[in-house]
Amino acid sequence: MSTTTVRRPVAGGQTYSLSPRTIARAGGLHAVGVFVLLAGAFLPIADFFIVNVALPTINRTLHATGPTLQLIVAGYGVAYAAVLVLGGRLGDRFGRRRLFEAGLLCFILASLACGLSPSIWFLVAARIVQGAAAAMLVPQVLATMHATLEGERKGRALALYGATSGIAAVVGQLAGGLLVQANIGGTSWRPIFLINIPLGLTVLAVARQVIPSTRSEHPVSVDLPGTALFSATLIALLTPLTEGQKLGWPAWTWIVLALAVVLAVATFRVERRIELRGDTPLLPPSLLRLPSMSRGLAMVCSFSIGFGAFMFIFALATQDGLHYTALEGGFAILPMAAFFLAGSILSPKLIGRYGRGAMAAGGATQAIGLALIITVMLIAWPHATVLELAGPLALIGAGQSMLFTGLFRVTLADVPGHHAGIGGGTLITLQQSGLALGVATLGTLFIALEPHGVSHAFAAAIGVQLVIVIGLILATRMLPRFTATSNADVIVDG
Repeated sequence: MSTTTVRRPVAGGQTYSLSPRTIARAGGLHAVGVFVLLAGAFLPIADFFIVNVALPTINRTLHATGPTLQLIVAGYGVAYAAVLVLGGRLGDRFGRRRLFEAGLLCFILASLACGLSPSIWFLVAARIVQGAAAAMLVPQVLATMHATLEGERKGRALALYGATSGIAAVVGQLAGGLLVQANIGGTSWRPIFLINIPLGLTVLAVARQVIPSTRSEHPVSVDLPGTALFSATLIALLTPLTEGQKLGWPAWTWIVLALAVVLAVATFRVERRIELRGDTPLLPPSLLRLPSMSRGLAMVCSFSIGFGAFMFIFALATQDGLHYTALEGGFAILPMAAFFLAGSILSPKLIGRYGRGAMAAGGATQAIGLALIITVMLIAWPHATVLELAGPLALIGAGQSMLFTGLFRVTLADVPGHHAGIGGGTLITLQQSGLALGVATLGTLFIALEPHGVSHAFAAAIGVQLVIVIGLILATRMLPRFTATSNADVIVDG
């Protein structure tokens, strides 16, 4: 392992060269430890995307239906969203490295179960466990960085964490297509999950050596009632949305949807009661009353609905409709993922300078890309090539990165410092919920219309996403104005 030089204020300016293991034992985080943490976060993020290009193959081999394919994606997202804040609080209380290792081990075992699944419902169940394990693992990454790094090193680490999301999307889509196309030993789609085992075990073996053991001196209490009610709300909302169309919307689907409303109201009341007695709930109502938080969260959720739906629908449309191979489907999405990654690097400066205007410009760029890809699909169908799709996808990715980065920035901007972790957890929870909801709603619309023509089903579903994006462009004017200063963002309501 490499070493790093640490300067200490001793006589003569003597320096010491310390190994990553020594720094970890002293409670610090070496650069090697940062990359091990990022590797741990990379696996769950990539796993959300890697499955998309494999869905048609899973459909053929396990005799799945459209709704069960949705559950493979949405079930992972729901479990991730429901357990995420709980995972962060358990790490604060019992030790972040301990939860990182436990979450990673459970993720590895769940990946093994996914890869060996004998039936579609076994795979859905394993994916739910995998999502819950990811929710235990990922919060420890940012929490450890916040606890052990300062100044420029923390800034670089957090920037790398943001870039990891974009890289994971690229690698996930490409690796999924490559592994499915390779059909290693006749195992078809199964290696997209089994690949997590050697990668995860490698990270697990190194983690104990280079990641310090940290925990919060004043851990926040675990909100079990709020977690249970929020999870039940998501399940009651998404189950009828994914299964209702296939079953002809029987009475029970409408009853469960009504129950979701009741559960949502109960969740809010329980969370408010917990906060009034001085404890910290899963979703603090006081944070939701902040102008930037309430408006930003609604926009993040709406954005995520469109993003999650697009990735799901595009994979099915290109393989089932355009008859791309899994590898071609993975390469087809590359322009969008690459421009999203590049835009994520460039957008902070533009947003810092132009604020809401940059976000609106990003939304407009995404809207143009969506309109163009709908046009290409309708005119060139069923012979639309990867090259013809590349331009619209590049615009979509570039625009998304600008809007997405701005929403994250403004949503958390006026959250009090002592609630920063809770605010971030709430944001990511709503983001993941939106991803799952997008697959359940717009994915259902696409599957329902698919028998009438894949191109028209694609146009209808992505057309709804286009309407959402136009709404987001208009909604940027409702966000608090913000400008960049040398130290922080200044938020002005209105």
